[in-house]
This record gives sequence, structure tokens and C-alpha cells, in this order.
Amino acid sequence: MNEYVHLARYDNGWFYPGRNLLWRALWLFAGQPIFGCSLLPSSRLRAALLRAFGAQIGKGVVIHSCVQVKYPWHLIVGDDCWLGERVWIDNLTTVRLGNDVCISQGAYLCTGNHDWTDPAFGLLLRPVSLENGAWAGAMSVLLPGTRLEEYSIVAAGSIASGTISRFEIHAGNPASFVRIREIGKSSHHAAEQVGGLS
Repeated sequence: MNEYVHLARYDNGWFYPGRNLLWRALWLFAGQPIFGCSLLPSSRLRAALLRAFGAQIGKGVVIHSCVQVKYPWHLIVGDDCWLGERVWIDNLTTVRLGNDVCISQGAYLCTGNHDWTDPAFGLLLRPVSLENGAWAGAMSVLLPGTRLEEYSIVAAGSIASGTISRFEIHAGNPASFVRIREIGKSSHHAAEQVGGLS
């Protein structure tokens, strides 16, 4: 018999998702399927749907198809942000994007984890934030509590946690510092130098 981990004792009864069961079901069975549908013709409609379910969405936001948002009411998006295809915002608590933030295709923003020291594997929550001009590359993973400061980058396929300082580019698993982002200079080889950022 396992003496240390007892998943049957898991209890997240303390966790309140922020809306009642009916509202959550409405999002899950109606809002999210429409929002993520590739047939929905415009970002403006997707943004309007998120706002209708409580998200704060700025102007000029581009949202591509097949994006998943766990709870819109925990989502804050600034102006002129881009969300690529198949982005997954798993926001049990707040995900906050500043202005001009890019989240590329297939990136995963995770706000929930489990306490591996707890035999019942208790739920842990920490917000994720991307400040002005930050970029999460394609297929990157931002773990609970990750903060991308202004103009920082997590490269494609990387797994990041903690704080990425302003203008820093991090890559790998775990993501580590590669170089400083220089904006306004010719950098057509920059993506090659860090293994591709897209």
C-alpha cells in the first residue's frame, strides 16, 4: 500500500472559481466552443465574447482560432495584443497581459499546480503576467507565478518560471538567459542565434 500519496484525499473545496456553477457551465458548453471555433470570422467577435463573460480586453487585440481560456473573468488583456492559434490560457486565477504582448501558437499559460509535499496533492494557485511588449514564443510553457517583465522573451518550446527581467531573452528547459533583446536594430539573424523564437 502506498504510504505517502493518497489522491483520494484530494480536496479543492476551498477553491472558488469566481463565478457560480451555471455561469461556468454556460462558458464551458456555449461560450468556449463558439469562442474557439475556426469558423468565427473575426477577432472583434472573439474579444466581445470574452468581455461578455467578464474578461477585460483592450482595443486592437488579435485573437486567432482555437484559443482556449479556462475562465474569462480571470483574464486581463491590454491594447494591441496577439493571441496565436491554439494558445491555452489555463487561468484558475489571474492572467494579466500588458499592451503589445504576443503569445504565439500553442503556448500554454498555467496558473495551477499541486503541492508535491502534501499527501493529498493539494491545489496551488499563482497568477501569470506578461508586461508591455513581452513575447511568449510558440509552444512555450509559462508555469504558475511566471512574470515576463517589459519586452522580455521566452523562446519557442521553452519552459519558464519565476521572473524574466526586462529585455532579457530566455530559452530552453528550464528557460535560462541567452541574450539581451535589442529593439530597433537590424536583427534578421536574431532568431537563429537563439534557436528560433517564433
